[in-house]
Amino acid sequence: MTIGIVRRELITALGGVALAWPITARAQQPSMPVIGFLSARSPAEAASVLQAFRQGLGEAGYYEGKNVAIEYRWAEGRYDRLHELAAELVKHRVTVIAATGGEPSPLAAKAATTTIPIVFTLGGDPVEAGLVASLNRPGGNLTGTTIMGLQMGPKRLEFARQLVPNASNIAMLANPRFPTALTEVREVQDAGRSLGVETRILNASTENEIDTAFTSIAQQRADALIIATDPFLLGQRDQLVRLAALNKVPTIYFLREFVEVGGLMSYGPSIANGYRQAGVYTGRILDGAKPADLPVLRPTTFQLFFNLRTAKTLGLTIPLTLLALADEVIE
Repeated sequence: MTIGIVRRELITALGGVALAWPITARAQQPSMPVIGFLSARSPAEAASVLQAFRQGLGEAGYYEGKNVAIEYRWAEGRYDRLHELAAELVKHRVTVIAATGGEPSPLAAKAATTTIPIVFTLGGDPVEAGLVASLNRPGGNLTGTTIMGLQMGPKRLEFARQLVPNASNIAMLANPRFPTALTEVREVQDAGRSLGVETRILNASTENEIDTAFTSIAQQRADALIIATDPFLLGQRDQLVRLAALNKVPTIYFLREFVEVGGLMSYGPSIANGYRQAGVYTGRILDGAKPADLPVLRPTTFQLFFNLRTAKTLGLTIPLTLLALADEVIE
């Protein structure tokens, strides 16, 4: 064999190695972590809070499609689907589960796994719900954020009474399928008795039941209406605001999102901030933090919002004492 032939064969062989090396190297790169995003809500109406969650991830140095992937599972208000969806994420072997949209999601996730870290967003007390041992030292594989919205029911009743001073018959719309609905209803009824106000409870778990509830509200001639804290009812905010306007009933809601679409009044925390904080926690867990060592985060402020255009349509004059407390007034 001549020297020229040997040289050509050597070059060809080395070229093959050079071509093969990047493929082998890429195969040895660690796989991208996957977040399982489990929500009781639907993707369209939860777009703003999903953006807030991604913002929190970004603050922790993680960006979807770049250095982290997200597997989404949406129950779209059907809480009975959450256990199946949580099991799918566990089977998918996600790195961490973000269980959002209220108590049903983290309860389903907790039932599905004791090893995969879970970061939740919910509206009530996670200790009372049986999700964590304590707020400061959660223990186990769960931690997250709570907006403490359920505890604000009596305060919303107080605001409703100030808004309609002569009100003696105030209705409350609640979803009995939501795990903490009974607790919130009981607290509002207790507050009503102390104020000398009759509080009538109406239940709704579907769009049709919401329509039926408003028929009852009109027949009972309720002086005001309180919407109980619930992800399903949040998802039906357009329907609720439309029916409140149609029946001319002053209504107080639990989040600003209702007022933005024409609701009269809301009192509660920033749900977007809760999701942002959950995103930060998810990123920290991807970096190696343990849920047991991350205290459950709670809101430090609650906000009061009014829609003056809606008040005018209802023929209401919002007392100056309430307007002075408002964080924002939509005109």
